[in-house]
Amino acid sequence: MKLPVIKHLQKNNDKGSLENTIEVLESFSEHRSVTDEDMDVVGELITNLCGAVEMHNMVANGMSERDAANGFAQKVMGSIDR
Repeated sequence: MKLPVIKHLQKNNDKGSLENTIEVLESFSEHRSVTDEDMDVVGELITNLCGAVEMHNMVANGMSERDAANGFAQKVMGSIDR
């Protein structure tokens, strides 16, 4: 997860485009020829894209972009600590 990348994706793409990209990457990851290395890259991309979608949702609910980014980062870090 790279917060600067997530913020960039959120600012420069609409929510629908991000969700469509996630669907394409998930489909790609299901193909039998995808290697473990490919899966690592795709997983990182999907994580960043999901973070951007989550930020879109938070901003739409009235949160500032900065608070949305920090909130998402804390949410992810909290789930890792469990």
